[in-house]
Amino acid sequence: MKEESMLRVMASGSILTIICVKITKVELSMSSADIQLLLTAIGGVIFLVALIVSKLRFHPLLALMITSIAVGLITGMPGEKVVKSIETGAGNTLGAVGIVVALGAMLGKILAESGITNSIAEIIINRTSTKYLPWAMAGAAFVIGIPMFFEVGLVILLPLIFSVARKLDGSKSIVGSPYVYVGVPVIAALAAMHGMVPPHPGPLTAIAALHTNVGATMLYGFIAAIPAIVLGGPVYGAFITSKLKVHPDEALIDQFAATAEGQTTFHDDPPSIGISLLTALLPAILMLLHAVAELISPKGSTLEVITGFVGDPAIAMLIGVLFATGVLIFARGGDAEKLRSSMSASVKPIANVLLIIAGGGAFQRVLTDAKVGDAIMHLSQQFSLSPLVLGWIISMLLSVSTGSATVGIVGASGLLAPLAGAGDLNVPLLALSIGCGSLFFNYANHAGFWLVKESFGMSMSEATWTISVIQSIVSVAGLLMVLLMNFAPALS
Repeated sequence: MKEESMLRVMASGSILTIICVKITKVELSMSSADIQLLLTAIGGVIFLVALIVSKLRFHPLLALMITSIAVGLITGMPGEKVVKSIETGAGNTLGAVGIVVALGAMLGKILAESGITNSIAEIIINRTSTKYLPWAMAGAAFVIGIPMFFEVGLVILLPLIFSVARKLDGSKSIVGSPYVYVGVPVIAALAAMHGMVPPHPGPLTAIAALHTNVGATMLYGFIAAIPAIVLGGPVYGAFITSKLKVHPDEALIDQFAATAEGQTTFHDDPPSIGISLLTALLPAILMLLHAVAELISPKGSTLEVITGFVGDPAIAMLIGVLFATGVLIFARGGDAEKLRSSMSASVKPIANVLLIIAGGGAFQRVLTDAKVGDAIMHLSQQFSLSPLVLGWIISMLLSVSTGSATVGIVGASGLLAPLAGAGDLNVPLLALSIGCGSLFFNYANHAGFWLVKESFGMSMSEATWTISVIQSIVSVAGLLMVLLMNFAPALS
């Protein structure tokens, strides 16, 4: 593990060193101060990666804080200014993202424990033949994955995956592993939604850092996610299923397959499919309504103002949670104390994510206040590399190196934030490109890798051929869709 961590640092360092060499060769229109700032920023990124993945194994929050202080002082910022930048960056980022992420976790918990998640998925599955089952599973994960983190969505869908796969295993209708046949499309869909579509924390963090439009980014994200899911899910699944013999532990299958029988916390009978879909999609619908109103209504009109309020991510998620509690719990005689306990339990797993987001916001603010962004803008004028590609590359390198997609997103967003107001750059597409980059090659330093590996009883090789390759396909397909959509008129 030590050698593997050092290899990651060396790989990232080598690529960033190449960037350093190129910086020294740019035209004289860049000042020596610009070059010094860029070298400091690149050195800070290498230092950040080293703190996280080397033998020191610093928590990402601590690594981000230490790096922020170091970069601020090296660039000549006064100590009090560094402290102010860190506090402002962390506070602003959490204010924009933290509430939405917490409300999303609450909504996901309510949906799962009300039986809606299984209800939506089972309806899709029961009307599908074996041949089209991967497409149906991808569709179920697409809908369920809108308000849920990757890890949460996978845990919630495991009962359904195992139940369906065990039936296929008994019928011997699949060559290879039925668990791969059913699971690959789910992994692809959940990964795509997690990296591309608000209200997931990654896209929201990029949106907040780049000060761009939530609705436009969401529309772009949905458009990019569909082909990415198709390629990384059913298409790749058809190729890899026959080559793997994955079979989870029998006790785990029994446990999850039993859960799929319909056990819920609040009620024994799930609500109707109409209410289920409306509850799951309501926040996304409200945010999309705002995006549509911006396109068809004059700025400042009554429609634009109203949809702007209810379509704000925090308000939309709050409305979604209140609607779910009213319709799914209180209107059906649910237990308020159980509801409170479930909501409390739902926010505990996201504490780590929120801390990393706060640290990333601090790092971003220090880079901005140190005028590193201005230097990056000057550098970008010297090369023909598109900011959309540059955002994907930076996010990918940081995510692969540190094991945190959040670190990749906040780092890339912070470095490229000054470009957001420059020229004809489509900023929502830049946010989407950064989110796509964070998905690339999820490996052993990512928590999601181990969740998939252990849940499905895979070897390291099998897990690499599934989640690592799937997310790489989704990531690259997302980037290609970003570049393709960049040719069309911008949504905002």
